[in-house]
Amino acid sequence: MRASLIQIAVNEGESVSSRRARVADLVREQDESDLVVLPELWTVGAFAYEQFETEAEPLDGPTYEVMAEAARDAGVWLHAGSVVERAGDGSLYNTTLVLSPAGELAATYRKIHRFGFDQGEAVLMSAGESLTTVELPEQTLGIATCYDLRFPELFRGLVDAGATAMVVAAGWPARRRAHWTLLNRARAVEDQSYVLACGLAGTHAGVEQAGHSLVVDPWGEVLAEAGTGEEVLTVELDPAKVADTRRQFPALKDRRLGR
Repeated sequence: MRASLIQIAVNEGESVSSRRARVADLVREQDESDLVVLPELWTVGAFAYEQFETEAEPLDGPTYEVMAEAARDAGVWLHAGSVVERAGDGSLYNTTLVLSPAGELAATYRKIHRFGFDQGEAVLMSAGESLTTVELPEQTLGIATCYDLRFPELFRGLVDAGATAMVVAAGWPARRRAHWTLLNRARAVEDQSYVLACGLAGTHAGVEQAGHSLVVDPWGEVLAEAGTGEEVLTVELDPAKVADTRRQFPALKDRRLGR
C-alpha cells in the first residue's frame, strides 16, 4: 500500500477557503497513492483558538465537500485531517474525517484527549468518547489525534480493535519536537504497528509548528521523515510486515493487564 502524508504549512496570511482549495490540489496530485493523510486542524491551525467558533462546520460542511471531490478525483482513501466540528447541540469537537475513494464519509473520530490543561482546546472543545478504526483493502487504520499520542492505552485499544497502522494527525509545537519523534516510535514498537504521523508546518497564533512528519514501521524504524516546511512524504507499506513482526516477536501475547 502506498501512503502519502501531506505536511501542510498553516500561516496566518492565507484564508481558510484559499487553503482548502490549495490542499485539495495537493491531494489530487497524489493519485498514484492508495492513502493520503492530512494534519490536525489544518484549515484554521491547531492553536488558533479564537477562530474555532467562527470556522466551526458540520460534518458535511465545506471541508468535507472540497475534500470529497479531491478524494474522488484522485481515487484515494483520504484521511482529511481534522476540522472544528459543530454538533447539532452546538458543541464543538476536534473531528477527523476519513473519506473513501468514492468521496463518501467512511468514518469520523472525535478527539478524546483535548490539549490545554484547562485552557484552549480543553475548554473550547468537547471530548470524544469512542475509538475509531477504518478497514482499508490492505491495512486497518487506527485513528488518533495529536495529544492522544501521549496516552498509550488509546493505542492498545486500537490494537485490540484490529488496527495494523496508526494514523496520528497533529499540530505539534516545535518546542516539543523531540517528544513527537520519541512517542511516535514508541507507539510503533509497543503496538507492533505502522505509525503514520502527519503534522503541521509553519507558524500560526504565534506557535511554531514542529513539522517532521514521519512514517515508522512495526520495529520502530523510521521509513521517512519530513523537515520543517511544507512537504509530501510517500512510503510503501508492506501489508505482511505487521503480521510478520507480531509472529517473530509475539510480545502482545504476553500482556497481563488491560485486557
